[in-house]
Amino acid sequence: MSPVNHNLEKNWQDLQSRLAEACRRAGRERSEISLLAVSKQQPVDAVRTVSGLGQAAFGENYVDQALEKITALGDLDLEWHFIGPVQSNKTRAIAEHFDWVQSIDRPKIIRRLSEQRPAARSPLNVLIQVNLDDEAQKAGCSPDEIADLADQINSCSKLVLRGLMAIPAPRHDHADQLAVFSRLRVLFDELARQHSTVDTLSAGMTDDLEAAIEAGSTMVRVGTALFGARGTMHP
Repeated sequence: MSPVNHNLEKNWQDLQSRLAEACRRAGRERSEISLLAVSKQQPVDAVRTVSGLGQAAFGENYVDQALEKITALGDLDLEWHFIGPVQSNKTRAIAEHFDWVQSIDRPKIIRRLSEQRPAARSPLNVLIQVNLDDEAQKAGCSPDEIADLADQINSCSKLVLRGLMAIPAPRHDHADQLAVFSRLRVLFDELARQHSTVDTLSAGMTDDLEAAIEAGSTMVRVGTALFGARGTMHP
């Protein structure tokens, strides 16, 4: 086994232990939390290696890089999530090749993804991205826009509303992290009461996944703890 593969295997095992401990502390079952491996800017062979360890769901931010991986790994049964800001000129490629979009934040993107989802594919699973801290440089809708976006998604037969996603501003204190994720959980619970398909709260990354799990996240998005620091993308 190459050093890269050996490191990935150790990272994978360490991450699984970390997730199990976070669930134990939160009084939750490990099966309640799914792991999205954030593979942006990681080479194809790293994704293949992690897939071989049992990981099936991968998250990408950049459409062109993602399409290269989706093509190169077409022999594997993988689930691809688009987690970056959605540009209007990329919606067709996203609609055609991804299984999930976690970053819905405006009506135009909803319409385009629905119109461009191929009829032969199952409906696209989508999450509404919420900008919890009103950060101007970050994508996501305001909390008071969630209900209208949800209704628009539900009017599209080629989309399925699955829940919410958020990337809060960095907080280094566990209590502060827990507080912001708890606000997100309130929004999620309200959405779930209104829409029966809602079952996914995508929250928590390498630096704050413990607080996210304690607050009720059902999916954590982890890149650094699994792949290491992002490097240069290889062909």
